[in-house]
Parts: sequence; C-alpha cells; structure tokens
Amino acid sequence: MGKDTIADILTSIRNADMDRKRVVRIAFTNISESIVKILLREGFLENVRKHRENDKSFLVLTLRHRRNRKGPYIKKKILNLKRISRPGLRIYSNYQRIPRILGGMGIVILSTSRGIMTDREARLERIGGESLCYIW
Repeated sequence: MGKDTIADILTSIRNADMDRKRVVRIAFTNISESIVKILLREGFLENVRKHRENDKSFLVLTLRHRRNRKGPYIKKKILNLKRISRPGLRIYSNYQRIPRILGGMGIVILSTSRGIMTDREARLERIGGESLCYIW
C-alpha cells in the first residue's frame, strides 16, 4: 500500500488551520510543490520557502492570517480542502464536466497532461484530467 502524499498535504494544512497555527512543514515532492504554488497563487497561503534538513527537503508554508478568527474556538472549518481522486478510486473529467465549486469561488486542482493546474486554467486550455482536490 502506497503513501498518499496529496492527502497528507491537505490534512496538514487543514489541521494547522483548525489549530490556528501560522506555519506548516510538509515533505517536498514535485506534486506537493505544484499544489503549493497553486495555493500561493490563489491566495490561500501567504508565503512558501524550501528548507533542507539532514538530506531531506521540506516546504515551510505560512498560512494566510484571517482577521475574523479572534473569538472562541468554533469547530467550523475556515479553510475547506477535500481530496477527490484517491489511489483506490481515480476521478477523471473532461474540460466541460469539471465541477464549479461554490459557483466559481472555490477551485479544483487537476492533474492534466500539461501539468497540475486549476479548473479555470484547464477550461481555458480546453483539457481535462484527474480531479485531485477541491478547495474553498
């Protein structure tokens, strides 16, 4: 049984956001770097830097600070990340059937033949692919 690195990335970010931590450290892979670049570009992350320790590389993510979170802890998720395609069940869609998350306010991260990209980019290039995750 293999390791699902995309689910690990999403779970680490989700847990840090729920625990109100600003910094998350995740393992560096090419897929994680591509996903983190998309999250940074879309405004879900504030900063990303690469860190090397004992011949292992990590990405250190700084989550975007949210001003409306000063009250008591509420078990409501502020940043929603959902893994769609997983190793046991792959979900593919062509560019016409890529779902719109919250009417276009959220994003779908796709793995296409031209690399990992968002749903908007895939629709513009008219290519489909494997739906990796939803973020809203």
